[in-house]
Amino acid sequence: MVLRIEDTDLKRNVPHGEDSQIDNLHWLGIDWDEGPDKPNPKYAPYHQSERQALYHRYVVKLLDEGLAYKDYATEDELTEMRDQQRAAGEAPHYDGRWYGRSVEDQKAAEAKGLKPSIRLHMPPDHVYAWDDIIKGHVAFNSDNMGGDFIIEKSNGMPTYNFAVVIDDYLMDITDVLRGDDHIANTPKQVAVYEALGIKMPNFGHITLIYNPKTRKKLSKRDKKTLQFISQYKNQGYLSEAIFNFIAFLGWSPVGEDEIFTRQELIERYDPSRMSKSPAYFDQQKLDWINAEYIKKLSLDDMTDRILELVDEGQTDVAKQVQALNLPDLREFVYQVSKIYQTEVHMLTEVMDKVVFYANILQSDIDYSQLSEFDHDDVLNVLKSFEKHVKDLGADVADPDFKGMIKAVGADTGVKGRALYFPLNVAFTGNSSAPEINEILRLYSISTIVDLLDKAIANV
Repeated sequence: MVLRIEDTDLKRNVPHGEDSQIDNLHWLGIDWDEGPDKPNPKYAPYHQSERQALYHRYVVKLLDEGLAYKDYATEDELTEMRDQQRAAGEAPHYDGRWYGRSVEDQKAAEAKGLKPSIRLHMPPDHVYAWDDIIKGHVAFNSDNMGGDFIIEKSNGMPTYNFAVVIDDYLMDITDVLRGDDHIANTPKQVAVYEALGIKMPNFGHITLIYNPKTRKKLSKRDKKTLQFISQYKNQGYLSEAIFNFIAFLGWSPVGEDEIFTRQELIERYDPSRMSKSPAYFDQQKLDWINAEYIKKLSLDDMTDRILELVDEGQTDVAKQVQALNLPDLREFVYQVSKIYQTEVHMLTEVMDKVVFYANILQSDIDYSQLSEFDHDDVLNVLKSFEKHVKDLGADVADPDFKGMIKAVGADTGVKGRALYFPLNVAFTGNSSAPEINEILRLYSISTIVDLLDKAIANV
């Protein structure tokens, strides 16, 4: 795998603009055999902006062979040409006005200070075709490709469709898999391959990702879908889950299994099983896959990943955890992870629980949830549990909360929901809670007593 930075569009370049992309690839576990940071002297450099002389050598070759020519048309002239074509009901195309022009005409244009762009001449009624790995046989007629197209801009930089051909050729690229939106670029690239008389690689155009509700391709304007890999990372999606999920967009393995390690995906990957139909982004499926990967983490690994997100502080909840200033944050996060590991879809959900339980005394708990139970039974359960807690003393290292709950049931004669719901509400604010005895371990004895006092007063 080759990492190449295609940065010929100087207006859109930002210094170190590729850094975030490289970081995201590394986070996903995607590495490359060669690239800017792993140069192979035979193929370097890997930034297209550093390869200008290489491209120009092939431009000169095409000019010398009469397969390309200089075009001095100004932007105003090109705009007027396209406007006239639209008015005549024609598809906008370059009309070849500078093809075959004399050297005198060229000198006259340069005397006016005009700098030429270089266009590749397209033979009329010529078919450019390839056998696509995914789509099968694809063909375009030169008459429908917009006319002679620019291969080198007036500033001396190559266009994308020319630079990638030269790079693929010089870098010995064998296979190019890219998005379906590149399908219109490929015939132009095939034209360059043919003009230069060089062998082209195998092309495969992968289906784009669509929004299942709008049935349209995902858009940066679709604010209901997270746009960037970094957003998924910050929300607590695991890199392994994202990798697994993306691999299944437009592709499927043999069988019904959906959870695969990276190595298993590499071993099973078969381009012939790529789909021609649009891939639909299923948020629920992503959440399910992420939950499955979270369940498989060791608690230490899960805790480390959560604390890394906290340290990076890229979300509101991460900043809230930072602001807690807990003396032993790692242990607290570990215990909360232990309770909720099988229930969450994202690591930020654990962080929400950390903030909630750390601030439990300030929580606005709705005790009206207990109105369906006998008032006296509720009070008896709460008071009985408080008595058992106070009997413990403050220095008990490992209280047997499960045994204490059973003792409360025996003391009060209250069982089942009527026993557990009052305790759930008192200590979590919710009538339904996971192992309440594990949640109680998050609190100091004094916090437990304060919560019981608050519940008793409110009930």
